[in-house]
Amino acid sequence: MEANTPQFKLILGSSSTARRKILADMGYQFTTMSADIDEKAIRKEKPEDLVMALAEAKAEAIIPRVSIGESEGAAEPTLLITCDQVVVYEGVVREKPSSEAEARQFMKDYANGHAATVSSVLVTNLATGSRRGEWDKVEIYFHDIPDQVIDKLIEEGIVLYAAGGLIIEHPLVLPYIKEVVGSTDSVMGLPKALTERLIKEVL
Repeated sequence: MEANTPQFKLILGSSSTARRKILADMGYQFTTMSADIDEKAIRKEKPEDLVMALAEAKAEAIIPRVSIGESEGAAEPTLLITCDQVVVYEGVVREKPSSEAEARQFMKDYANGHAATVSSVLVTNLATGSRRGEWDKVEIYFHDIPDQVIDKLIEEGIVLYAAGGLIIEHPLVLPYIKEVVGSTDSVMGLPKALTERLIKEVL
């Protein structure tokens, strides 16, 4: 990376705590804006197409709310990062569980089995309009997950807000992860290496 890399402003188009933490860990300073879109209105056959379409829709919803003065003629361009993620189990896309019963079923399915996360990252340079996006897939293999662990997770409630009811970095879940093929930051919603590359590509 050259020392004279142009400076830029960064907006993370997500309200996810995990994504904010990952981006901060990468050493970036940024502001956050969340896109208020109806995700259920966007449907694609393939999970890879779905997460890309959702990241695009989030960007389209946020861009008009960024004041033009900030990106026009500013010395530093403003980059917007939008993302999405789904969990895929046996070829079926899973979004956030609609109920505790569904969350429980999701976790019972993963026990002794495997699931995948498909995450998209889209970086838009608001000064030039240049936009690059890609998806990343991670396979996660599980040991058996005891019922009492599932009960605890549901009682605590965080899994009800996670795609596919899946949080691999959770201390209760970690002991039951057999193998992760790919990067943990991607499972948490923001693949670091991919995000870095896309930022460079739009500058």
